[in-house]
Amino acid sequence: MLYSLFSNLVDTFSFFNVFKYLTVRTGLSIFTSMIVVFIVGNPLINYFSSKKIHNPIRDDGPSEHIIKKIGTPTMGGLMILLGVFSGVLLWGDLSNPYNWFLIYIAGSFGLLGAYDDFQKIKKNNSSGISSKFKITIQIILALIGILILYFSSESNEIENLYFPFFKNLVINLGWFFIPFYLFVLVGSSNAVNLTDGLDGLATVPVILVAGCFAFISYVTGNIVFSEYLQITYIKGVGEASVFCGSIIGACLGFLWFNAPPAKIFMGDTGSLSLGGSLGAIGIITKHEIVLAITGGLFVLEAASVIAQVISFKLTGKRIFKMAPIHHHFEKKGWAESTVVIRFWIISIILAMIGLATLKLR
Repeated sequence: MLYSLFSNLVDTFSFFNVFKYLTVRTGLSIFTSMIVVFIVGNPLINYFSSKKIHNPIRDDGPSEHIIKKIGTPTMGGLMILLGVFSGVLLWGDLSNPYNWFLIYIAGSFGLLGAYDDFQKIKKNNSSGISSKFKITIQIILALIGILILYFSSESNEIENLYFPFFKNLVINLGWFFIPFYLFVLVGSSNAVNLTDGLDGLATVPVILVAGCFAFISYVTGNIVFSEYLQITYIKGVGEASVFCGSIIGACLGFLWFNAPPAKIFMGDTGSLSLGGSLGAIGIITKHEIVLAITGGLFVLEAASVIAQVISFKLTGKRIFKMAPIHHHFEKKGWAESTVVIRFWIISIILAMIGLATLKLR
């Protein structure tokens, strides 16, 4: 909104030309979304506390969780979404179809997450809606988003899959790009959801991945930088950096309240929307595999759950003391803060490796 307004004033006041720069608008989106979350944070927490809007804690979880975390408000993802949408709507180019694709994914997955959180609160258990129903709705929402992207995007690269570390290795997926994109969107959404089990554990890795993709989307959408780095140029995708900036700012603001001991949890409202958004950004920038590298912690968390389920069904034995894997280390005696900080360190390392793939080709 403000971007459109200031763009119209450039001819009259040349100073407003500064708002055409993606770097400036990305910085403003970070600041705006963070301030919005700071403003709505305490009132929202107080309201949720008064209405007893909190998730029941898993009975089979670590004993500390049952004692310390019970009664903590949830659905903090609402404040994250308020921040994200404020940043991108004020400073993003709303004529750009990529922005609307990202807004749709964040909003629709956030609504699904809110419904799941509501069911957990209503039923007073940690199950919420069934996994089959959740995944089915995620697939439907993702398919609608993919169709929106396909018919609105001007890029000819939508069916291509690019591999990091190789200059010319590309596979044309044909119509298989649809199930592949579904896998990326649904998989990334659920991976972040599974990671969100300790105070601040998912928030910082989301910030790191969003930061990486703010840079990746900027250089991918810049014909000079993309040619220098020998990556595919995609016209208009640089606008995704503003959306990434909004995620960074909103999550920084949320971390203020979510840092141990958390005053509020993001819930499925936040984790599903943030995970889906990261998957969507990976898709439009054509860096889906780099997303798996930078977001490797999310992949590890999801893989631990899958491995645990398969092992138990086939052999009747569990690989981990508890899944997702962060609970395994808690069961081994690690303090929650130790698990969180060490997992953050892993995320930082993976983020650096992901960025290094841009040059190592």
